[in-house]
Amino acid sequence: MKELAFIFIIITVSMQAQNHAPAAGQPGSTAIPANSQLFVAWATGIDVQLGFIDISDPTAQDSGSNYASYGSPEDAIGPATNQVVSLGDAGEAILTFNIPIVDGAGFDFAVFENSFSDTFLELAFVEVSSDGINYFRFPSHSATQTETQIGSFGNSDPTYINNLAGKYRGMFGTPFDISEIADDAMLDKNSITHIKIIDVVGSVDSNYARYDSFGNSINDPFTTPFYSGGFDLDAIGVINQQTLGVKHNNDLTFSVYPNPVLNKLYINSVLAVDLEIYDLNGRIVLTVKQSKNEGIDVSNLQKGFYIISITSEGKTSRIKFIKQ
Repeated sequence: MKELAFIFIIITVSMQAQNHAPAAGQPGSTAIPANSQLFVAWATGIDVQLGFIDISDPTAQDSGSNYASYGSPEDAIGPATNQVVSLGDAGEAILTFNIPIVDGAGFDFAVFENSFSDTFLELAFVEVSSDGINYFRFPSHSATQTETQIGSFGNSDPTYINNLAGKYRGMFGTPFDISEIADDAMLDKNSITHIKIIDVVGSVDSNYARYDSFGNSINDPFTTPFYSGGFDLDAIGVINQQTLGVKHNNDLTFSVYPNPVLNKLYINSVLAVDLEIYDLNGRIVLTVKQSKNEGIDVSNLQKGFYIISITSEGKTSRIKFIKQ
């Protein structure tokens, strides 16, 4: 009986550990494709500090350098293209934006890596700042086993990974919600001006290991002693940014309510509007022409994140909402 109880505990712990979103394209995944209508802007500036190709052997070289040397920082500016800058072991990149990012409804931005598969995952910590000086890290979780080192071309299960950039394959962004960071007087969550990406040294050796928010060492491919080693940064796409909105002739800005919504979504416009609703993959799921604010029936939409495009008198506004 004790043996059965022990087995039950082990199975329960395992099931609880493996409960994060699955790979891109699978039900429940939070991966956002690079061409999604959710993205309203991309990073416009970058500063990079490259890391060694092998932090455990700083003398190791590839292509004439012991630091990562693949790509250029400018490859991580603008939309995701699969052209990247490799950061190397513990390398860092700080990206800036023309318009600050805000803590809006749902996810606020997404980070793109260039993995060629759903399981070869090179990971990175993500931090945000509203002054370029004080940075705050997203709480992260890695439930990947730490008994055996994942090799240079080894595989990871994305369902064991949360709030670490690089969780998804190339051209699919890993999204982040600013509200998940603890409040702090030094952080204005509605004026994020800098995002820092820090390569996770995926070693389980305590001499080089990096740890998640629960004190677990993060196991990902190590060593990667190549000029393209470490996290490969492709882009950061902005979902929620500071905006004054689009105004009508009566000086009102478009807005939608309630948000999140269960059955009917309302627009505050008193004018005739054309409406298109897009899903997370950028597909139009509903088109409506509305002459008065009677509400839009969204009860048949699946739960998740959507973007509504509102056009009136030649002016268009796009607003994110959540279907419950």
